[in-house]
Amino acid sequence: MLSRRKLRFRLIVSFALFGFGLSALFAFAALNIRTRVEDQLVNASLLDDARYANHYAQEHPNAPGPGSQLITGMTKSDRTLYKAPLAWQGLDTGVHDIYEQGEDGKQHHYKLAVYRENHIISFVRYDVTREELGKQQLLISVIAAVFLFGLLSLAIGLWLSRKVLKPVSELAARLRDFRKAGKAEPLASHFADDEVGELALALDEYAARLTAMVERDREFNSDVSHELRTPLAVIASTTELLQGSPDLTDKLRERLKRIERASRQATELIEALLLLSRAERRGPTRGETTEVAKVAADVIESQRPQMRDKPLDIELTIRDAVSVNAPASVLSVALTNLIGNAIKYTLEGQVRVEVGNGRIEVIDTGPGIKPEDAERLFQRGVRGEGAGGSGAGLGLAIVRRLCDLYGWQVSMRPRSDANGAIASLVFEPA
Repeated sequence: MLSRRKLRFRLIVSFALFGFGLSALFAFAALNIRTRVEDQLVNASLLDDARYANHYAQEHPNAPGPGSQLITGMTKSDRTLYKAPLAWQGLDTGVHDIYEQGEDGKQHHYKLAVYRENHIISFVRYDVTREELGKQQLLISVIAAVFLFGLLSLAIGLWLSRKVLKPVSELAARLRDFRKAGKAEPLASHFADDEVGELALALDEYAARLTAMVERDREFNSDVSHELRTPLAVIASTTELLQGSPDLTDKLRERLKRIERASRQATELIEALLLLSRAERRGPTRGETTEVAKVAADVIESQRPQMRDKPLDIELTIRDAVSVNAPASVLSVALTNLIGNAIKYTLEGQVRVEVGNGRIEVIDTGPGIKPEDAERLFQRGVRGEGAGGSGAGLGLAIVRRLCDLYGWQVSMRPRSDANGAIASLVFEPA
C-alpha cells in the first residue's frame, strides 16, 4: 500500500533519522575505539611496570617494591609466593581482570599485571573503578550529544524541506488556481530551469494536447448533434402530418406513433449525451420541475413494443408525487435504460415500476443478478448474463454518468422475495 504521508513530512523524517543515525554511529565508533586504545595502553603500561619491578627486585633484593594509591606493587619469590593472595598465585605472565571487595565494602574492578622471571614474581595492581565511572559519564555525555544532533538535524530538515519544496508547492498552487479559473496558463515561465521547471514544461505540453483534444470533441459533438437533429426534426414533423390524414388505418396510425416515439427518444438521447460530453448540468428554468411519474408513463408506453408476444405485464404504481429539477430528456434516457433492461431480461411475469418516497424502482421477475455483479453492471462494456441482441453494454454506464452529473443515486440488487432484480433510482430533493 502506498504511503499517504506528505512529501515534506517524509523528507523531514528522513533527514532527522539520517542525522540521528549518523551521530549515533559516530558516537559508538568513537567510544569503541577509545575503549580499545585505552585498554591496550593501560595493559602495556602495567606490564612494563611489572617487568621493571621484577628486574629491580633482581638487582636490589632488599629494596621495597614500588607502590602508590592507584598502582600497588608486590614482588615475591617462589618461596614467599604463598604470602600473595590466593587468587594471584596461579596467574601467568600478562594482564588479568580481577574483581575484589574493596576496603569501602564495594566491589572493585582491578587490572593485575603479572610478570615471572628468574623465580621472581612481580604483581602490579591498578584500580580501574574510577575510570569506569568516567566512562559512564562520558557515555551519558555522548548520548546527550547524539540527541542534541538529532534535534539539530530535525530543525535543519524543517528548514531545508520548506526551501526545497517551495517550488513544488508554488506549482501546485498555480494548478489549483487554473482549476478555479477554468483556463490553463503557461507554467514553465514562472520556474527556474531545473527539475520543477521540467515538470512545469511537461504539464504545459500535456495541457496543450488535452485542450486541443477537448476542443475537437466539443466541435465533433456540436456538429453531430446539429446534423442529427435536422433529420430527426424532419421525421417528427412528417409523422405529425401523416397522423392528421383522415384515411389512415389504425395499424398505420400505431406505427406512426412508434416512429414518433423513437424520434423523440433519439432527440432526448442526443441532448443527454451532449450534457455528458460537456459535463454540463442543465435543468428546467423559471422554477419548473419534471414529474417523474409522467416521464415513467411515457417511457413505459414507448417500451411496450419490446414485449412482442411475451406473457409479460407492465404496471406503474404511484405512491406519491415525485418531481426533480432536471430536464425530462435526461430522466427519460435513464428510465428508458432501466425499464428497457427489465423488459429485455424478463421472459414472463411482471415488470412493476413504483414511484414514491423520492425515488423510482423497477422490479422485474427475470433471472435476477448476483450481489457481487450489481456494481459491475454499471461499467462500460459489461452486459448481464443471458443478454441477447447486439447491445454494447453502454446503457447502464450512461445512466450512472447522468446520475453522477445530477447528484442522483442509481443501484441494482437482487430481489429477496422472488426471482428477479430491482433497479433503484434515488433523486436529490427537488
